[in-house]
Amino acid sequence: MTDHRDLLILGGGLVGMTLALAAARRGISAHVVDRADASALTAPGFDGRASAISTASWNLFTNIGLADALEPFGCPIAAIAVTDQLRPGRIDFRPEPHEGTLGRMFENRRLRLALFEAARGEPLIAWHSRADVRRRHRTAHGVAVELAGGERLDAALMVAAEGRASPTRDEAGIAMARWDYRHRAIIAGLHHARPHEGVAWEIFYPQGPFALLPLRDTDDGAYRSALVWTVAERQAGAILKLADRAFRAEVEKRMGGLLGRVEAVEPRSSWKLGFHHAARLTDQRLALVGDAGHGIHPIAGQGLNLGLRDVGALVEVLEDGLRLGLEPGDAQLLRRYDRWRRLDVFSVALATDTLTRLFGVPGRLPSAVRRLGMAGVERMPALKTWFMDEARGVSGRLPRLLQD
Repeated sequence: MTDHRDLLILGGGLVGMTLALAAARRGISAHVVDRADASALTAPGFDGRASAISTASWNLFTNIGLADALEPFGCPIAAIAVTDQLRPGRIDFRPEPHEGTLGRMFENRRLRLALFEAARGEPLIAWHSRADVRRRHRTAHGVAVELAGGERLDAALMVAAEGRASPTRDEAGIAMARWDYRHRAIIAGLHHARPHEGVAWEIFYPQGPFALLPLRDTDDGAYRSALVWTVAERQAGAILKLADRAFRAEVEKRMGGLLGRVEAVEPRSSWKLGFHHAARLTDQRLALVGDAGHGIHPIAGQGLNLGLRDVGALVEVLEDGLRLGLEPGDAQLLRRYDRWRRLDVFSVALATDTLTRLFGVPGRLPSAVRRLGMAGVERMPALKTWFMDEARGVSGRLPRLLQD
């Protein structure tokens, strides 16, 4: 007997897993297919990445029952400091005490563990790990994939959640705007001498942004932050090969004493940075979510949050459609999802790309102009509030799952 489900989610990363769980909480069933082994994805030190979870994204995790499991492992972001090379004229985004935090920082491994644990006993989710897709089929009546092992999975709607190199998106012939920043983000966890006090630092150098993001202290009380250091592609290899002592010295030089001495560095990794944006987020019985549809510079930490907004919007559209008697692959529902998400995605992508290029202009005069502009923003409470709302993800039309 065929196990026909509502969704066929290709990709079991953070966005794909969250979509499956959010859909299940609304009575929508899913197959989730991923090439990776779940145990490898949750192994300590798998990739060392951490993510800023906005207020709206935290609402999503709360509404699908993940908040209690995640809360002990998160570090509140009390403020965001933005500076041009640590020179005078910085912006401090610090909400009033009654306004809450600007988000929470989590190691990606902790997010995966919570998602897998919540989904383990969910009968509406069928996980297919270490599975290679041999063929994809989309017709007017349904979708299916054939796995390398010979198994066939059927559903009403196919969802591409495979990330930037999505083969499902490419096979559908969806046009992409893309370019290469010719930079790499070097990722590492830092142990440092001074507490970060919940402040996320975005320090702009001509070579690229240098971000220090607050993480929860270790069990033995060591202060920790996540480093996201953007460097030119040609420099990345040499920096990654530096001995720990030399690497710590380079990091300390760019930190300018903000967190004191760097006492230890966790394993380093790097990620190529580029921009891509799909001309549309849907096709016949196909929806794109997360990096399959859009990839932006990590300058504002909004990449995962954009994908989680995709999740909330798609689940809401499908839930409303089912209430009206429409099945998940209905073309009307997909048009609504595409219209809803395209403008938001494009706006955030444009803003992050503009910031990347603006702060990448070298020279004293451009630096002085930037610092003058930041000093002006610092003196305008209404504009600072708008930026903080954008960082929280609470501006614009929010899906119900992302509302408090």
